[in-house]
Amino acid sequence: MDVFEAIRNRRSIRQYKPDPIDNKTVEKVLEAAHWAPSWGNQQCWRFVIVRDPGIKSEIADTLNKITVDNELVENAAASSIRQAPALIVFCAEKTKAGYGVDGTPQNDKGEYWYMFDIALAMQNLSLAAHALGLGTVIVGGFNIGKVEKILGVPAGCTVVTMTPLGVPDQKGQVSPRKQLSEVIIKNKFS
Repeated sequence: MDVFEAIRNRRSIRQYKPDPIDNKTVEKVLEAAHWAPSWGNQQCWRFVIVRDPGIKSEIADTLNKITVDNELVENAAASSIRQAPALIVFCAEKTKAGYGVDGTPQNDKGEYWYMFDIALAMQNLSLAAHALGLGTVIVGGFNIGKVEKILGVPAGCTVVTMTPLGVPDQKGQVSPRKQLSEVIIKNKFS
């Protein structure tokens, strides 16, 4: 699949078939994530592959509820996590990306640079999964501390995001895009 086609056609998938995904396929999408660029080639990411239904359900329970018609309901991503055969949790070593060799942040946002590196890895994984006929949805609204406890994440690392990984059982929704002219600034803001 052409990279531009993958970028244009990848969608967030919230319904998955129970079809299993073999380890080789999971490793293939993680290899794509691992080839993402990173600050100083630090590769601060750590990928936790969760296949155990009980652990996936515990993690799904940490997702923030959403308001629909003035009522709190379960986030749709929670059922996605339970349905998909695999959940990939993206963790980061917090003092790698954005830090110099002496251990000091390299700019005023240096201590958060790992977020950028993880986002690049997630984008690579999402595009690779789509190219292989698999679905993903990037999950961000959850209790990080609870997920870290469930997964036994060591000190110095943090959970950043996660995605279910599986065979789509629905077509993703096409979201409208702004015109490119609305988001381009030439030389500087006026």
